[in-house]
Amino acid sequence: MKKNDFDTDTNRLIEMAWQDSVPFDAIEYNYGLSENMVKKMMRKLLTKNSYKRWRARVQGRKTKHASKLDHKPIKFQGPW
Repeated sequence: MKKNDFDTDTNRLIEMAWQDSVPFDAIEYNYGLSENMVKKMMRKLLTKNSYKRWRARVQGRKTKHASKLDHKPIKFQGPW
């Protein structure tokens, strides 16, 4: 994998993790990363304060956990 591809995938992972409408299951489907793995990646990729803000935002959020949703989104739908 080229560095540019890694940067693109990393940026997309961060974007998906921040979006309320993308559950952790969709990230696992696209990247093969469990919820705990996403948390570890975000801890490495974000600054300490950004990570704390992100964790506070997603912790217990209904839309980030597919098992708590009424509908079952699987694939990430970007804004483009």
